[in-house]
Amino acid sequence: MRRAEDVTQPPDASPPADRATSLLAPLANPTYRNIWMASFVANFGQLIQGVGAAWEMTRLTGSPEMVALVQTAMFLPSMLLSLVSGAIADVFDRRKVALLGYAIAMAAAAAMASISYAGWLTPWVLLGFCFAIGCGSALFAPSWQASVSEQVEPRHLPSAIALGTISYNAARSIGPALGGAVVAAFGAMAAFVANALCYLPSMLAFYLWKRPQVPSRFEPERIDRAVIGGVRYSLHSPQIRIVIVRAFIAVLGSSAVTALTPLIAKDLLGGNAATYGLLLGIFGVGAVIGASFVGQIRARFDMETAVRFCALAAGTGTAIAGLSRSLPLTALGLLLAGGPSMIMLALFNVNVQLSAPRWVTGRALSFYNTATTAGISVGAWLWGVAAHGLGTGPALVVSGACLAATVLLGRIMPIPTVAGPLLPSQLERADPETSLAITPRSGPIVIEIDYLVREEHARAFYAVMQELRGARTRSGAFDWSLARDLQDPRLWTERYHCPTWADYMRQRNRLSAADEELQHQANSFYDHQPADRVRRRLERPYGSVRSSADAPDRGDSYGPISF
Repeated sequence: MRRAEDVTQPPDASPPADRATSLLAPLANPTYRNIWMASFVANFGQLIQGVGAAWEMTRLTGSPEMVALVQTAMFLPSMLLSLVSGAIADVFDRRKVALLGYAIAMAAAAAMASISYAGWLTPWVLLGFCFAIGCGSALFAPSWQASVSEQVEPRHLPSAIALGTISYNAARSIGPALGGAVVAAFGAMAAFVANALCYLPSMLAFYLWKRPQVPSRFEPERIDRAVIGGVRYSLHSPQIRIVIVRAFIAVLGSSAVTALTPLIAKDLLGGNAATYGLLLGIFGVGAVIGASFVGQIRARFDMETAVRFCALAAGTGTAIAGLSRSLPLTALGLLLAGGPSMIMLALFNVNVQLSAPRWVTGRALSFYNTATTAGISVGAWLWGVAAHGLGTGPALVVSGACLAATVLLGRIMPIPTVAGPLLPSQLERADPETSLAITPRSGPIVIEIDYLVREEHARAFYAVMQELRGARTRSGAFDWSLARDLQDPRLWTERYHCPTWADYMRQRNRLSAADEELQHQANSFYDHQPADRVRRRLERPYGSVRSSADAPDRGDSYGPISF
């Protein structure tokens, strides 16, 4: 391992991950296999519970808005809590966080079953328990998704993500149909009990996972600062930012299918709970078939082309479901909507995970999940209102048209194709030596780096520094700037700050291999390299001149935060 200061040389290049790896290759890892199988059972239970809750709402009230709000209540916690959950997943032990989330969801499901048995269930109580179950899901989902990269090899990550999608949708193809039968035979309470029991295998699988413990060199981040760091990384990463925007818009348009499926079964087809479960199962079968081809689609098509095709196909299937009044034609429409929709979401998920380094994976995924669940929650409500005003069929047709129209977004924000995972830097950075006594909380810390650049290289150097700016801000730097000396035009000074010394130490150890290459490009413009070109300063150094060692350090407080 090499050692480096703030200014480094490029690490050795590593080969990109194999994009055409076998779909089943991740299952060779016993830890991933056990958790994946347990998650299938948990997904199975959640979908049975979803059928029971939605159909119970149709029994309690005939309002389309209230029926659609069942889905909103289950996904709203992910929208509200996902960012915090992602930060918790990155700061604390992901295994323990997942266990806590599953425990909360199981307790809420058991309580809802008890309330239903007692006959005290009302529409708003039902929504409240759906919200509580959603809170547990919002807590364990980022930890489970972010931990996948710890369980499989990097080249198997796309296949592992696709298998996660298959797990959910394989359960979706069976669970709703069985859930409808359970509700028809035993009532909604039986569906709630089944959901509570189905969380147990996941709790056992995570409990048995012997997750390697790697001691951190730094104290844990504060949750609020960790959330801000995750949001800033996502906003300053073009790959993740574009995917999040496109995913939100796509899900907003496609959410009508799952939100209005109870009304398709009841109003358009004149069916019952079993019909509703069958329709969800058909949608799930399409999703499983689609997810099975994620690896081949990534290998053969660029990201933008694949997403456009999926949007057109899913929009067409949604419109068919809205126009149909026969079960076979509706089934065809739901198959056509389910497969491309899940392919599109799986591709989005793969891009986010491959674009985020390990230290921020949970937060990047949580930001992505926030966008998708926001689209589902808001879309479910909007399409419920549309169904109330226009009717279920016309609302689905409008939804399909909106989803197909999202292909136009590719002209203004095309989705980049990410070939392999973001490689970490191979440099081991030595801690900077300081003559001033400071603590991890001392700050703000100001960093200044000088560059001597010939006049003829100024424009090219400036372009590289603009890219380096993104690397700095993604890793935790604030208020980045680049100045040019008026007396000596060759002299450029890069300046940024970190809120505390601990934040600075984290920032300088978070650079990826690609970031190091950018620094190397900037270094290549030197006429020569001065020995003292990097300066670290303590801004507002009240603590360094305090009256005694025990006196409070007023400079330890965090400065203002900017994005």
